[in-house]
Amino acid sequence: MNETVHAHATSPMLRALAMIAYDAGKIVLEHYTQEITARHKDDHSPVTDADVAAERFILKRLAQLAPGVPIIAEEEVAAGHVPKVGHRFFLVDPLDGTKEFISRNGEFTINIAEIVEGKPVRGVVYAPAKDRMFFGEVLAGAYEAFAPPGGAPDFAEARQIFARAPAADGLVAAISRSHNDKKTGEYLAEYNVKSFVVAGSSLKFCLVAAGEADIYPRHGRTMEWDTAAGHAVLAAAGGSLSTPEGRPFHYGKPDFVNPHFVARGLDG
Repeated sequence: MNETVHAHATSPMLRALAMIAYDAGKIVLEHYTQEITARHKDDHSPVTDADVAAERFILKRLAQLAPGVPIIAEEEVAAGHVPKVGHRFFLVDPLDGTKEFISRNGEFTINIAEIVEGKPVRGVVYAPAKDRMFFGEVLAGAYEAFAPPGGAPDFAEARQIFARAPAADGLVAAISRSHNDKKTGEYLAEYNVKSFVVAGSSLKFCLVAAGEADIYPRHGRTMEWDTAAGHAVLAAAGGSLSTPEGRPFHYGKPDFVNPHFVARGLDG
């Protein structure tokens, strides 16, 4: 079931966040066409000039959009710049899937999420090399817009997306292209999985949100900015994110490190 976005179905804030992600995507794609040189941070994860340039742009635009609201952004945290968070703040990953960016497979995203009282209330996941933008918010629902570079997303033509209930013959599991691990395989072995879809970055959350997959477990290390935007889209589409034991997923922890998690569609 798909529906177009009705007038005023999404808030001006969500559309503003989507435009920030879209414009940041232009910056990322400019670097994508050039020689990519990666450096490694203290945690051994890669970072490129695209990460830094996109984050700098997003920080400036978010500060203009919501003055005074704390922003927790990946590269800022890596540099030791960690503002104190309150009941409302933003989580930003300017280039989720840097390994996918470096390998040029297109499966990287720009992630922006708004958190209120520990929960993601709005989120945008934009895959500029795939022309896919996912955005969602509590009560308004989740949507996908065709968003090629060189113009602007047509929100009036966006389609509402819905998480689905699994088919009787088994689940479609989304798994990481770069971070799959033994524990995730062992976890999925407990389910009737009929097929797998492999993807990088936060696209896996969006595949579940759009009814293209049923479950996405992750047992490796992730940070809050890795998951918040995808979590927001998934929740708005009717899906859920919890720990493997079923505990709720919250944001604003002192170290911003996530527990292991399972993203599910309806009754996954």
